Amino acid sequence: MLFPKKAKHRKWQTGRKNPKKMVRPETRGVTVAFGSYGLKATSQARITSNQIEAARRVIVRTMGKIGKMWIRVFPDRPYTAKAAEVGMGKGKGDPQGYVFDVRPGRVLFEVDGVPEDIAREALRKAGTKLAVNTKIVTRI
Repeated sequence: MLFPKKAKHRKWQTGRKNPKKMVRPETRGVTVAFGSYGLKATSQARITSNQIEAARRVIVRTMGKIGKMWIRVFPDRPYTAKAAEVGMGKGKGDPQGYVFDVRPGRVLFEVDGVPEDIAREALRKAGTKLAVNTKIVTRI
């Protein structure tokens, strides 16, 4: 799983929940830069390092030994949770893992070096492992 080697702050603040500002489209990482085919997010969510790893595994298994894959996102935002059956108050919970805030338009994965049908199938399977709606895009 992906996680930072060192974090400046152990716990982050939650952030705003304004739905108008949360769905504004991404401006960085919106084009296919390395490979020929990419998996682009069309909705907004936080994807965990476990989801990224599951998608990476399914891409590698579907492509086989040929081809190359790039992961264009990195989970560096910690999320916390309190233990089960613990009352309210008494501070914030312990860090449980790391997430990445995905906004619409972000390219999450890229592949190259495989035929188009295999690349599309690998990215389609990877999209089912993520908590966002996705579409497959090609290099222009």
